[in-house]
Amino acid sequence: MKMTIAVIASILIAVLMLPANGSAQAPKKPSILTIAGHPGEAQLLQLNGKSYVDIETLALLTKGTLSFKANQTILTLQASTPEVQASTAQVKPGLSRAFIQASVEEITVILEWRNAIVNAVQINTPLSEDWVAARHRLAEKNLALASAAVASDEDRSAYPLLSAEFNNMQKLSELYLATRNQNRFISPQNFGNAPLEEQILSCAQGFATMTEKHEFQDQATCR
Repeated sequence: MKMTIAVIASILIAVLMLPANGSAQAPKKPSILTIAGHPGEAQLLQLNGKSYVDIETLALLTKGTLSFKANQTILTLQASTPEVQASTAQVKPGLSRAFIQASVEEITVILEWRNAIVNAVQINTPLSEDWVAARHRLAEKNLALASAAVASDEDRSAYPLLSAEFNNMQKLSELYLATRNQNRFISPQNFGNAPLEEQILSCAQGFATMTEKHEFQDQATCR
């Protein structure tokens, strides 16, 4: 049986906009969407007291397909069969291929983000807030895709480390922007040797080793 979701304004929003308590401000901890019978999870965006999920992330999470026709966006879900359910229940050892791919994309964006900030400090050329915000959005989206790709026990063990890497990069970025906006001089030596900056680089290197070997290895520098 296939389910088609057309005209996002009338159907998708009604299904995916979950009620949120409190003010319109983002909660301290991100809200998570999980779908029964499907591995992985997706982050919810809080806006004006309501919750939203990226439709591409939803398609990946449900192993569905997206198609576009005129002003319609159509999400087609796969039929649930005993064979599919049995396959989903089986836990394969090692990191899954989909999670590895999503992790590599996330780490690549984080390193580009980090290196751009370090270079901006070294040559005293400030980055625009728009550029930094674009890197943040892309890294946040890739992290959601990695969450949706979680399929094995080792994926589940590795994901919190990937999430912590994103959080550390966000802290470094906020530190850079706060210092720059205060018109304070940023010493290349001090910033380049900052513990947080080194921690981000070390965690990325650890993830590279994991993805090469296709197996989980705990990385203390990611925490």
